[in-house]
Amino acid sequence: MTNAKRIQALIAIGISVFMGTLDGSIVNVALPTMARELHVSLAQITWVVTVYLIMISAIVLMFGRLGDLLGKARIFKIGAIIFSVGSLLAGLDFGFGLYYLLIARVIQAVGASMFMATSFGLVSEIFPIESRARALSINSMFVSVGSIAGPALGGLILQVTSWNWIFFINVPIGLFSYFLAQAVLPKTKGQGSTKDLDNQGSLFMFLAIVGLFLALNYGTDAGWTSPIVIVAALVGLVFLVLFIRTENRKEKPLIDLAIFKTRLFSMSVLTATLNFTAAMFVSILFPFYLQDYRGMGPGIAGIIMMAYPVAMLISSPIAGILADRHNKEWITFIGISGIILAQVGYLLIDSGSPIWAVIVALALHGASVGFFQSPNNALVMSTVERKYLGVAGSVNSLARNIAFVLGTSLATITLFFAMSRIAGTTIKTYVASQPSLFLQGMHIAFFLALAITVVTWILGLVRLVGKQKVV
Repeated sequence: MTNAKRIQALIAIGISVFMGTLDGSIVNVALPTMARELHVSLAQITWVVTVYLIMISAIVLMFGRLGDLLGKARIFKIGAIIFSVGSLLAGLDFGFGLYYLLIARVIQAVGASMFMATSFGLVSEIFPIESRARALSINSMFVSVGSIAGPALGGLILQVTSWNWIFFINVPIGLFSYFLAQAVLPKTKGQGSTKDLDNQGSLFMFLAIVGLFLALNYGTDAGWTSPIVIVAALVGLVFLVLFIRTENRKEKPLIDLAIFKTRLFSMSVLTATLNFTAAMFVSILFPFYLQDYRGMGPGIAGIIMMAYPVAMLISSPIAGILADRHNKEWITFIGISGIILAQVGYLLIDSGSPIWAVIVALALHGASVGFFQSPNNALVMSTVERKYLGVAGSVNSLARNIAFVLGTSLATITLFFAMSRIAGTTIKTYVASQPSLFLQGMHIAFFLALAITVVTWILGLVRLVGKQKVV
């Protein structure tokens, strides 16, 4: 495969994963408008986001395994078509209301999970070891920018047209990605058939993820002692235990849990999950700080928030180049150290902080995440055999989605719990008459994010010291 075709393949893969991750957050800014036009409550319309994230997380491992069995390129291209169809259906307004839109979002999620599950494995197959970290860094850049840039891009679209175009815009881009992938992705075959798929394990994983994620999403509003939250959590835990037991006994499991016995793989996945969890605190809390606390419009707030993905765009390729030439563990450790400095910077932000200081903190965070995740993904993919690249890539994607949901929940839970304790009454929204409550709650939430990041720093240090001893 020529270098030109490799680059074209990377573009096709990057475009798809960018859209898939973008659609997990771009809808957020349009929720109030969608609720009014669809005549539903804000609590009901949030399912447009929730059902998409839950569905991807519940089936991404299955499609990672199918990619190994049937061919990653094949699954990827089918996913691009399904995602485009789901986007078209989501944008079309036939007057069927919220339930129709949720069905369209499920179709979108099926397509997104197919290319998310196979993207890292495809890049690892296409690029040789000497340039793999650089290629994975660019793919990771598309993923992360899609995750962070959603609200800003959604706000820009809403300023010029209707919310339907948040979905319509995916259609031509998705079709372009498909035809480019059809032309340049390798026509390699898989190593099995659908008969080799662990259907029981797939079902147990689906039910475990749905149960646990529903408990997380309902817990904040309904209360953690609510019967529906307790039942959902128990169902999720029971099926998670059943999944682990089933996978350990299967001759051909959905995921060979033995890959987690590889210390480098497990530590790299855990470190990535925790760092993405901490990163979500920023995207949840800063819109409140900029718009409600500082009184900025959504457009200006969105532009300021773009400092994070722009810095990541710059740093990710640089980190990939360095990781191909130098020790990957050192590069990730430098990235995590930068993330800690950014988290400390967030704690120093108050009512009088200049906007340039906010931008610097966001840019430092984005650049540091770019430095961390590029070589970290290369470490994850380098620890498994070629036949398990699809599963390893889907585990990486699942970890990111879990972090997305977990970070969102922890940020809001910590913020409103802290505000409620300080005020002596239950608070579930921004209190305009008491802005200091929010600032105190935000700082407490960022203390938790800093603590999570410190854990990742320790893990990175242990991984680095272990590597030095081996060498």
